Amino acid sequence: MEEYGKIKINLAQLIEKKGISKNKLSHRAEMQRTQINHYCNNTITRLDTDVLARLCTVLECEIGELLEFVPPSRK
Repeated sequence: MEEYGKIKINLAQLIEKKGISKNKLSHRAEMQRTQINHYCNNTITRLDTDVLARLCTVLECEIGELLEFVPPSRK
């Protein structure tokens, strides 16, 4: 899959930047804390647009701040 690049989720950095705890985020976004941890650790394989909308709304950010495309490394 790396030959096409990857999508990086910058949730951990946004949480720190916005000064919100994972517990508060999970409550406001109506998500389980374990799900937030998976997004923070980039261990999810499928993005849920509803979840992304919740995160952007609660964190007051644009989708481009939350997601980042990392191009494949050319050898």
